[in-house]
Amino acid sequence: MRIAAAIFAGLLLASLTVQSQEPQTVDTISIDTNLISVPVIVSDRDNRYVPDLKVDSFHLFDNQIEQKITYFDTGEEPLNVVLMLDTSLSTSGVLNDIKKAAKEFLKELRPQDRAMIVTFDWQTQKLSTLTNDRKELETAINHTKVGKNPGTVLNDALMEVSTHVLQPIRGRKAIILLSDGEDRDSGTTSEDLIASESEADAMIYSIYYQSELQRYLDNGPRRDPGGRFPGRGRGPGRGGPFHHATPQRPGGPQGRGRPPWRRDDDGIELMEKLAQVTGGRFYQGETKKLKDTFALIAEELRHQYRLGFYPDDLKRDGAAHALLVKVNLPDVSVRSRHEYLAK
Repeated sequence: MRIAAAIFAGLLLASLTVQSQEPQTVDTISIDTNLISVPVIVSDRDNRYVPDLKVDSFHLFDNQIEQKITYFDTGEEPLNVVLMLDTSLSTSGVLNDIKKAAKEFLKELRPQDRAMIVTFDWQTQKLSTLTNDRKELETAINHTKVGKNPGTVLNDALMEVSTHVLQPIRGRKAIILLSDGEDRDSGTTSEDLIASESEADAMIYSIYYQSELQRYLDNGPRRDPGGRFPGRGRGPGRGGPFHHATPQRPGGPQGRGRPPWRRDDDGIELMEKLAQVTGGRFYQGETKKLKDTFALIAEELRHQYRLGFYPDDLKRDGAAHALLVKVNLPDVSVRSRHEYLAK
C-alpha cells in the first residue's frame, strides 16, 4: 500500500508540475503580438485602385530599415469596422439622414464582414456588438437618437473604441467617424488622441458635416470662387459629394473678422488629422448625400492590402518608429499608417 501511495503521489506531483508549466506556452504565443500590422491603399495616377498586387511588389521600412514582410493580405480577410455616429444636440434635424445612410452602408459589407454601432454625445454608447448580424446592426441604428444632455465626448469615444474594441482584434480594421468635429467635456486631449491613433492599425475615415443650424448661421457652405469646396487635389473617391478639403478660416488664415457665432475650425482640423495619420480619408459635405460617401469608403476598404512584420530582435525601446511603404511600380500613390510605438 505504501508503494502504491508513493506511486500515486509521484504521478499527482508530476501532473501538477505539468499544469504549473502550462502558462509558459503563453510566452510563445505572446510573441505574435509583436506583429506590426500596416494597412495600405495603392492607387494609380488616374486615381483608380491598383488590385491584385503580390507581396513582392511591396517594400516596408521601419525607421528607414527595410523589413521582411511576414504577413500579407489582399482583402480576403473579414473587415472589422466601427461606425461612430455623433448624436449630440447639433445633429437635431439631420439624424434621420445619418441613420438612413448608415443602413445603406451595411448593405455594402460582405457577409463575413463585421460592424459595430457606437454613438457619442454627452456619453459614449455601444449600441451593438462587433457582429455580422445585420438585424442586430439595423436595430442599433434604429435606436440611435439625439442625446438628452449637452456635450460631445468625441475624443473619449474614439479613444475607447480604438483601444478597447479594435486594438485586441487581429485583421483588417477601420473606423468611420461621422461628426461636426466639435468636442466638449472629453478628458482626452486632441494631442493625446492624435498620438494614440497614429500608432494604431485601424484606418480612420472621418466625415465632417454641417448641421442645418450651422449651415444657416454660416449663410451656406464655404466655397471657393468656382463654387467648389476647397480641395487638395483628386484621389480615389474624389468627385463625389464628399471630398477632401482644406477649410479656410473666415477672414483669412488667422481667422480675423470671424463672427462670434461661427464655429471653430479646430474640429475640422482634428478630423482631417485623424484621417491623415492613420492612412484613411477626410470627407465633408451634406448629410443628404452620405449614401454616396459611404459607398466610396466601402469600395476603398475592399481594396485595402495589409502587410505585417516583426521588428528586428523584437525590439521594444518604447519609442515611436517611422513606417514607410513603397511599391515598385511607376506612377502609383501609397497611403498607409505612419508609425507605431515599440513597446
